[in-house]
Amino acid sequence: MADETQNDRPRTWEEVLKRSSAATAPDGAIPAMRDGLRALSDLALEEIRAADTLAGLKELRDHYLGRKRGQIKGGLAYIPKLPSEVRSELGGLLNASKRQLEAAVREREKDLSASRAAAAPSIDITLPGRAPPLGSLHPITRTIRDIAQSFARLGFSWVSGPEVESAKYNFDGLNISEGHPARDREENFMISSEVLLRTQTSTVQVRVMESRRPPLRIIAPGRVYRPDTVDATHHFMFHQVEGLMVDRDVTFRDLKTVLGIFARDLFGPEALIRLRPSFFPFTEPSAEMDVSCAFCDGKGCSVCKGTGWIEMAGCGMVDPSVFEFAGIDPDEHSGFAFGLGVDRITMIRYQIKDIRLFTENDVRFLAQF
Repeated sequence: MADETQNDRPRTWEEVLKRSSAATAPDGAIPAMRDGLRALSDLALEEIRAADTLAGLKELRDHYLGRKRGQIKGGLAYIPKLPSEVRSELGGLLNASKRQLEAAVREREKDLSASRAAAAPSIDITLPGRAPPLGSLHPITRTIRDIAQSFARLGFSWVSGPEVESAKYNFDGLNISEGHPARDREENFMISSEVLLRTQTSTVQVRVMESRRPPLRIIAPGRVYRPDTVDATHHFMFHQVEGLMVDRDVTFRDLKTVLGIFARDLFGPEALIRLRPSFFPFTEPSAEMDVSCAFCDGKGCSVCKGTGWIEMAGCGMVDPSVFEFAGIDPDEHSGFAFGLGVDRITMIRYQIKDIRLFTENDVRFLAQF
């Protein structure tokens, strides 16, 4: 019987209105509407109190108390159409029902939330925390640090210089005179006639010699810029490590010894070096340094292009004119300088075939290091 009684009760305002319109007794429409509203309110209250999930409770709240299509809202909208003598009574009945249902929704929501919290697994605060995932060093950074560590054992300190440089230090101080092809605007990123993005970290050696007195042992890692066409082995921005040693009686033998120690530190105890004659405006004599190919043990492979050697650095004894520019007497002091291509070294160490990978910020690539 209880199920039949509940099924007989209206669940929507339209059902209440339909039943009141069907009343057959004289003046029976208003009493039928009053009874229908009470039945609707009682049914809503029972359903709200019986809701067993927060999602189900939300559906009931929207059905009965929703601002747009709620059943109570529909009844209140119809009140002005009723005779004036019953508007107050039925309006009051609907408002009272609305307050009662709202209170029931809040209470049931509180109970369901408490039950869900109690059922949730407890947290054992004695367990050790979970460390967040950490990133890794960029391969270029790894190589620079390894190079710096190798030279630090030989007494070389790390110094830095500006990437936006003046022609004085980028050209004049390095014995690159006016009219030299290296000063052409097409070969540089010029900011003004006398300011540019540095093309080499050799600018730092001039600044250091100008501001400090020998003995000097420094390395200067950093970015340099040249307007090269970007491809698998060239980029307009790359990295160098400049090295400089100045003291009394420094010889070419010292240069070869230092570079040999560095090569064995970075590429293994079996690494060999060779120096080939070359030319740079700021060193005299000048040389290119090659390292024996670690991939084929000097036998020849695709990495070394069949030669057994890999070009690694430019180097030489500091030209006397560079000393004079920096205010150092070339008759009392001598020194050597070298420039290492960090990107090239990194590509060889990690067998990377495309220099563009270093600047694309692809996590799939960077996560390998």
